[in-house]
Amino acid sequence: MKSRTWTAALAAGLLAAATNGAQAEPVLQGKDAYGDWRADKPGAVRVIRPQDLARPNATPSVASFSRVVPRPSQASLQVPAGFKIELFAEGLRAPRIIRVAPNGDVFVAETRAGTIRVLRTGEGGKVATNEVFASGLKQPFGIAFFPNGDNPQWVYIANTDSVVRFPYQAGDLKARGKAQTIVASLPHDGGHSTRDIVFTPDGKRMLVSVGSLSNVAEGMGTPPGGMDVWSKTQPLGATWASELERATVLAFNPDGKERKVYATGIRNCVGLAMQPQTGLPWCSTNERDGLGDDLVPDYVTSVKEGAFYGWPWFYIGNNEDPRHAGARPDLKDKVTVPDVLIQPHSASLGMTFYEGTQFPSEYQGDAFAAEHGSWNRSKRTGYKVIRIRMKDGKPTGEYEDFVTGFVVSDTEVWGRPVGVAVAKDGSLLVSEDGNGTIWRVSRQPQ
Repeated sequence: MKSRTWTAALAAGLLAAATNGAQAEPVLQGKDAYGDWRADKPGAVRVIRPQDLARPNATPSVASFSRVVPRPSQASLQVPAGFKIELFAEGLRAPRIIRVAPNGDVFVAETRAGTIRVLRTGEGGKVATNEVFASGLKQPFGIAFFPNGDNPQWVYIANTDSVVRFPYQAGDLKARGKAQTIVASLPHDGGHSTRDIVFTPDGKRMLVSVGSLSNVAEGMGTPPGGMDVWSKTQPLGATWASELERATVLAFNPDGKERKVYATGIRNCVGLAMQPQTGLPWCSTNERDGLGDDLVPDYVTSVKEGAFYGWPWFYIGNNEDPRHAGARPDLKDKVTVPDVLIQPHSASLGMTFYEGTQFPSEYQGDAFAAEHGSWNRSKRTGYKVIRIRMKDGKPTGEYEDFVTGFVVSDTEVWGRPVGVAVAKDGSLLVSEDGNGTIWRVSRQPQ
């Protein structure tokens, strides 16, 4: 769980594939990689390393919320050369996570409405069927089909406070009966309400992400029995009081039993995904606020069982949060460094790995993540979809802008990306909850 060795060689030839033969963009490194939305464009590649971190409070902490406006008639999303993007669905109620069933139906979590919706495509790749699969749920977010494979028997839904499931047969547009409660109680209320859910490739474990209650465990107090007792009896880096079992990934068996903490110190693992090559879970993570424009980077990372990722005492390795100075020196050298650092305050949400056959072969095994957009930064970042570069199943540390164009101005945006999923035909689907739309990225015919 020590810091990884970061690659220094960033060959331009590796980057040219993203633009299907177009001239590669230069790699933005260090401070140049931070930037803001004006520098975003498909093919722009960034790499941020732990040694590139700004100092705490090097700039003031700024609250700069974007105003969501109706999608302008002239709005145009940009994708790399060799691809095209078109509207897939509209009129949805703040669509968030999207997952594709083995038969190709697209399941959409409308979190605020408490519903799960099913979209089915017809001729020309347009939505022909739009049905509410289940309603009356409590802030549903994560969706998973079980067992893995082409013939799942259940649809699992992660509410903010529980996990439920519905019997399922391929092609179902309506839930069969009432929800069966699998996990009756997840930590909830306060901040970070999203709960994502995935199953391990062997089908033996169900992983559920739970974000922290607070920004950085302010006022957490003293653990029961004192620090020495607590640290010897709990998972590495575990928190207590209102943050108990939060900022974690939890593990269960598929029946909701054998509950345990899988990993700790992940402030808000919004998007969960299983990497096909390794069978490891990955998290798309929102890091903490309040330390300035360029701290702390969000990240996308593999998650190892028993690992501790720093929150709330440390970040990106052994960097101590000044708000918890001297609180946990015993954890300083036990922090796992995340794989891929993202521009600070981008709000990285849903993620997926590409296993389709429509995109060029260089995309096989790469990941995509949706950046919902910043509020704690004077120069707006996020509001785009990024591609996480892999080589032989391992992250290079680089990421690339893949879909941009959701920002209107320094103060206004029309789209906030949330979910990414690979459709049955190999195209990429992107949801945004600002104007209630889903977009489809496909390879442009030559």
